[in-house]
Amino acid sequence: MDASTWDLIWRNLWPMLQATVTQTLPLTAISFVIGLVLALFVALARISKIRPLSLLARGYISVIRGTPLLVQLFIVFYALPQLNVVIDPFPAAVIAFSLNVGGYAAEVVRAAILSIPKGQWEAAQTIGMGYSTTLQRIILPQAARTAVPPLSNTLISLVKDTSLASTILVTELLRVAQLAAAPTFDFFALYGVAAVYYWVICVVLSFGQIRLETRLERYVAR
Repeated sequence: MDASTWDLIWRNLWPMLQATVTQTLPLTAISFVIGLVLALFVALARISKIRPLSLLARGYISVIRGTPLLVQLFIVFYALPQLNVVIDPFPAAVIAFSLNVGGYAAEVVRAAILSIPKGQWEAAQTIGMGYSTTLQRIILPQAARTAVPPLSNTLISLVKDTSLASTILVTELLRVAQLAAAPTFDFFALYGVAAVYYWVICVVLSFGQIRLETRLERYVAR
């Protein structure tokens, strides 16, 4: 790389870091938290004995998993305005990503809950615990340990998927790299920097996953 390319990289390191901190990371965190809450409700509906509720949850999961994330994003941002529902780019991205995470994580949460032996449900009921108390105090803490690795993969995928938000004009990391590289067509250098930023975030999340798994070990019955 020549001196002008290095200068281009140097001048855009801070703006790209700013976009990462102010757009990419908040977009990831907000979407993941909302998606996780949604996933819990969908998972409980999926294993519910109320058949319409279970069918509704199954249909939602099927639609989300059977359609590309980019299409879901375009529906929320470009198609809803035709129904007089106009949403700004950032909240539109949050809605689309949250719905996507909810669909995928619901199956992870469902599998984790079902992995807890039925005897623990029965034992909790024997000592007078209700459904929600059993879920909160007995089942979910143990299910969380099982769910952490696949949910961490979902989170890491979400970090990378936020780059799709550039297609609806959210000025996140990739969008800033695109705008900075456009005048000189030096896309290789700035896309390379963007790749390094994404990689660093994913490495940090992987370390966090290991520490969280260790902490949750204490809730698992042996």
